[in-house]
Amino acid sequence: GEGEATPQDTGSVTGDDDDTVEERASVSSSERTYSNELLESFTLNLHRIDKDVQRCDRNYCYYSNKHNLDKLRRVMCSYVWKTLDEGYVQGMCDLVAPLLVIFDDEAKTYTCFEHLMKRMTKNFPHGGAMDSHFANMRSLIQILDSEMFELMHQNGDYTHFYFCYRWFLLDFKRELLYDDVFSVWETIWAARACSSEHFVLFIALALVEVYRDIILDNNMDFTDIIKFFNEMAEHHDARHVLQSARSLVRKLQELIENK
Repeated sequence: GEGEATPQDTGSVTGDDDDTVEERASVSSSERTYSNELLESFTLNLHRIDKDVQRCDRNYCYYSNKHNLDKLRRVMCSYVWKTLDEGYVQGMCDLVAPLLVIFDDEAKTYTCFEHLMKRMTKNFPHGGAMDSHFANMRSLIQILDSEMFELMHQNGDYTHFYFCYRWFLLDFKRELLYDDVFSVWETIWAARACSSEHFVLFIALALVEVYRDIILDNNMDFTDIIKFFNEMAEHHDARHVLQSARSLVRKLQELIENK
């Protein structure tokens, strides 16, 4: 029935038995039982997951196969079942999808996604990290490009950097061509060990700096820059952006060393 969680839906990743959630909720008192409130919450999350899975990366060949969409759904359902207090938030499917393409294995994808979310969950509404990202972006651009900061400040003051929200939420996944997502994500992960654990900030700043002349020459305001970056999605030169990000890290390090 509608909202029923079948073993194909939720059980394959984490090793649950072949009973539905509802059947497990009505087992004898010697086994685990679940409240109606919990089941209703999970059913609501299932509807949200279904909605996002059906439209996730459908232009990418891997997800033109319904079997792979089912894998994505099972991974997502398993994760949400284990983290039901937080529940499903739009965008989580975007973070699972590239991992499943690489591993093509639900258990490995689940484990990697669970680890990834230890960092990324802070970017979702219940995590509170976005304000820190925006504040850090404001500080970085003041230090590294005061002319750009002044333009942003004068043209309606969009130094709040709200236009970067999607970038941070999904580690730039919707800004890049699919194959470039892998190299950018690997760079972010590697940078935590050898460069900066905040490398995402420098990628975001690099995205602005790469188009610095266009933004300044056109005297862009907040509406302009939102429109510009929406139109540029999946058209960025990822290699150039990463090179720029590394240069910005070095520039900041030099400023600190020479202070």
